Amino acid sequence: MEVVTKTLSTERVFLREMVEDDWVDVHKYASQEIVCRYQPWGPNTLQESKMFVNEVLADASKTPRRRYVFAIINKKDDEMVGAGELHLRDFTNKTGEIGYVVNPDYWGRGIATEAAMLLIDFGFEHFNLHRIYATCDPRNIGSYKVLEKVGMTKEGRIRENLKMKDGWRDSFLYSILKYEWGK
Repeated sequence: MEVVTKTLSTERVFLREMVEDDWVDVHKYASQEIVCRYQPWGPNTLQESKMFVNEVLADASKTPRRRYVFAIINKKDDEMVGAGELHLRDFTNKTGEIGYVVNPDYWGRGIATEAAMLLIDFGFEHFNLHRIYATCDPRNIGSYKVLEKVGMTKEGRIRENLKMKDGWRDSFLYSILKYEWGK
């Protein structure tokens, strides 16, 4: 089920597959405490940012490919401002998961929303997925507002499903079904 990806694009942003040198821009945001406060990773060292990009590149060459990680590029200044991911979780049940992270210098501009829309569209159009879901920390208001803006439905709260540095974290679970997309 190999898909040759094209650039995914809106008027303001485009997503392209990551390249090795992207670790520099990844590190600009992944090394910041504010970016990773709701995540089990980070703040990244230089080595951790390089390892992340190398892992993304290795995953891109696997067959079957399950993970598509894109650099989010702001068209206005041609800067990489974050990353978005579609992970094909279950081929049989046609299920995928999306995630995104944006440099805080670009927060509040709708970039995560546009990236999430592109990722959902990519999953439904290129892989004929039936269901796409996402999780986020209940304290991360910005992230769950993005999921609501793109039309995802809050299914509930998963209790203590993610090990953090300071203990267990709950997650909100959101999803959208193919027939709901584009309504």
